[in-house]
Amino acid sequence: MVLAEKRSKRLRSTNAVKKVGILNKSLNFIEKIGNKLPDPVTLFVLLSILTIIASFILGNAGVSAEYETVKDGVSEVVKVDAVNLLTKSSMAEFLKNIVSNFTSFAPLGVVLVSMLGVGVAEGTGLIDALIKKLILSTPKRLITVVVVLLGVLSNIASDAGYVVLVPLGAIIFKSFGMNPIAGIAAAFAGVSGGFSANLLIGTIDPLLSGLSQSAANIIDPTYVVNPTSNYYFMVVSTFLITIVGTLVTECIILPRLNRKNGDNLVDQVEIEDESAFKFTKEEKKGLLWAGISLFIYVLIIIIGLLPGGMLRNPETDSIIVKSPFIDGIVVILSLGFFVPGVAFGIGSGKIKNDSDVVKSMTKSMSTMGGYLVLAFFASQFIKLFEQSKIATIIAVKGADFLENIGFVGIPLILAFIIIVAFINLFIGSASAKWAIMAPIFVPLFMRLGFTPEFTQIAYRIGDSTSNIITPLLPYFPIIAMLVKKYDPKSGIGTLISLMLPYSIVFLISWVLLLIVWMVLKLPLGPGAFIFM
Repeated sequence: MVLAEKRSKRLRSTNAVKKVGILNKSLNFIEKIGNKLPDPVTLFVLLSILTIIASFILGNAGVSAEYETVKDGVSEVVKVDAVNLLTKSSMAEFLKNIVSNFTSFAPLGVVLVSMLGVGVAEGTGLIDALIKKLILSTPKRLITVVVVLLGVLSNIASDAGYVVLVPLGAIIFKSFGMNPIAGIAAAFAGVSGGFSANLLIGTIDPLLSGLSQSAANIIDPTYVVNPTSNYYFMVVSTFLITIVGTLVTECIILPRLNRKNGDNLVDQVEIEDESAFKFTKEEKKGLLWAGISLFIYVLIIIIGLLPGGMLRNPETDSIIVKSPFIDGIVVILSLGFFVPGVAFGIGSGKIKNDSDVVKSMTKSMSTMGGYLVLAFFASQFIKLFEQSKIATIIAVKGADFLENIGFVGIPLILAFIIIVAFINLFIGSASAKWAIMAPIFVPLFMRLGFTPEFTQIAYRIGDSTSNIITPLLPYFPIIAMLVKKYDPKSGIGTLISLMLPYSIVFLISWVLLLIVWMVLKLPLGPGAFIFM
């Protein structure tokens, strides 16, 4: 009997090793393929070259497409011919417009302006203080809810969630007698898995909407995609991800970790500079000043939105349609971070003069160097792709093909989301992927009757849900090391298996929410709808 039990244990152990081996092989494959991909900047250079070559082939072959459109209430047929970009005139025109292609790149200005305000709020410590204040004053029964929710909200400030909230989540869970690794998982799920949900407009919104607008202009040069175009869906998604993330943590992750680790969990591990997570008197004073300044600022905005106010359309008195409020939303939101950020800095003593404010803005701009380089090459690729008319031809012929085989509607959207989630395993940057995919899929979906705003939200769902299971996410190795402090036997595969339930449940629940939105034909944001 004893020998049978030992043999059974050895068999279970062998099976476990095999399972881990298969998992690690899969992860190694993803990591190997992802590491072999060129840098996003190099990728855009290669795509530009391929576009020029394709335009030469298609242009000389006389490839064209026809589609019906409505202009001034009259239906007309438009014929589009592929344009050869290797002619002298085309190359001269492109060379002449390289600078304007970059400076007129839609996401460029809005992202930089947004970062000015967010940079001050982050640089003075306001965002970190808010996260600590909320989470440290939360009762145990709500701790998981708050950790996931704050993770979702923290993505408006770039790295704050990864740097502050994830390690803090472990400490807080541990202080309540809960498994600290579950705290890491809950925070990571909110920060990265809930990347496309929020109660506020963040820096990613104007970036993606600018790319969507550039892609939409291939079909309709007058089409405008506002940064608020997904706001209503994002707000509802915030509560969805918070609820789902909480349920996964408490019903799947915590029980699994308790069974797996038991007494082997390292519960005496020290986190470097744990005192940094304590709330200081200076931070309390800074938050008071920030709260007062934000209240005054919001009051001014509300006054401007009253009937006849300066933020309404002067002709129609509308708040949404062609109003200064919507047109200036990026500046308004940037000031919404800037004002309380400065007030917090003054109240906490971190800002002593105007130079300190400028330093915070300068520091935030200094982190944008990589983005500026990426934006330069992305703008050239998008312009070449547009001038070649390849995007329009793909959109027309692709839409006709999908309609002919009946692959439209919900099945098409589901397939698109899954494709995005898969590609995200190899290309982590949301903006880089969308800069590549938007010129193809936005016009294609427009031809099928879906707005760019809807295509954008479908993309964001796929992108967010696989963020937490890709080893190529920049913060993934750091979080894996944090888990290792509490479980020395853990590795990259451990973190993947830990986060996989979140990824699957997030994907299913988010897709279901999108289907409900489609069926009810609800607006995605102010003036933004699902169908053209």
